Amino acid sequence: MADIGNDIERPLGQAVRPPRAARRISAGVVAATLLVLAVIGVSGAIALRERPFRKPEEVAVSTPKTTAVVEPAAPAKEPASKAEAASKTSRPKMGGPQIIHMPTEVDGGPPKTAIVIRDPSTIGQNLRIAHIPDRALVEAGETGPLPVRAADGRRPFDVYARPWSGARGARVAIVIGGLAVSQTGTQSAIAKLPAEVTLGFAPQGNSIGRWMQAARQRGHEIVMQVPLEPFDYPNVNPGRNTLTLAATADENLKNLRWALSRTTNYTGVMNYMGARFSADAAAMGPLMDELGRRGLAYVDDGSSARSLAPDLALKNGVPFAAGDTSIDAVRDRGAILKKLDELEATARAKGFAVGIGSAFDLTVDTVSFWVSGAKKRGIEIVPISAVAVDPEKG
Repeated sequence: MADIGNDIERPLGQAVRPPRAARRISAGVVAATLLVLAVIGVSGAIALRERPFRKPEEVAVSTPKTTAVVEPAAPAKEPASKAEAASKTSRPKMGGPQIIHMPTEVDGGPPKTAIVIRDPSTIGQNLRIAHIPDRALVEAGETGPLPVRAADGRRPFDVYARPWSGARGARVAIVIGGLAVSQTGTQSAIAKLPAEVTLGFAPQGNSIGRWMQAARQRGHEIVMQVPLEPFDYPNVNPGRNTLTLAATADENLKNLRWALSRTTNYTGVMNYMGARFSADAAAMGPLMDELGRRGLAYVDDGSSARSLAPDLALKNGVPFAAGDTSIDAVRDRGAILKKLDELEATARAKGFAVGIGSAFDLTVDTVSFWVSGAKKRGIEIVPISAVAVDPEKG
């Protein structure tokens, strides 16, 4: 009972566990504490040990940020250089620098071939100054200035050619010859005919230099007509200084140069008659050789099926074009319009067609009327140089 009383009198919660039990618990707590501390210590040691490895990661991350500003600059230059390279590579295909094999003679010896590189983009004349001769393309002749290749290889055929679109649609070239024979007729033809129509000047005409300038100022491309021997010559006579089979090669070249010297700024020559002369290789050969050396084209009016001009032009490097039809063999408006419509049909079928006419008032008026309608129908009227086959350009 005394013990019970004593227990009751003790304050609540003052009962103490046996000492051994208290010591065990304290030892366990200490042991647990030490274990936790050990774990923390090991973790700290590991953390401290790994920090040197973590810092390089931070540097590695910051380094790309620093170089990221520099790196885009290099790729940015690459596309630009590639674009420039592609542009330079494509230019030759669009009329870039070309190699010309130009025949030359040295000290009277056998002909040799000189290689000249030229850039066609710098060749064509500006239409605003098309009436002014290029001095580099002129040499002094006995009867006047003669067309000639420039020292850099440029040809009158290239320089005096009228620009055109270059498209491969249906094209019609029309050459109206006989200018300078009639002063009023010439003035009317130059004023009325569309600038795309090519004009042919007769060497026997008057004031050819003045009319040439007027025609070029209006934008026309021009050719010089050369009288050649027809069948039944001299009963049928093309005029003075006609090239004939009976004449020597030198005599014919002298007459040719007379015709060439009548004016300048033309792309080539066109025959006036000449069915007999153009069928003779011995007669035509020297003529074509001269045109090739001077850089001129040859336009065959298409009146003779026996003409050797196509083969001789190719052999001598002469740009060549042939007429498909004479548009005014019958001087009637309806007949001329029918021929022009035939030209349009031919152009749609094979890509281009060439019509040849004379500077009659009826022809000039009819052609002017037809050209206006043809353009609306999608036909491009082009200068004769645009449809010429040029051996030097392949």
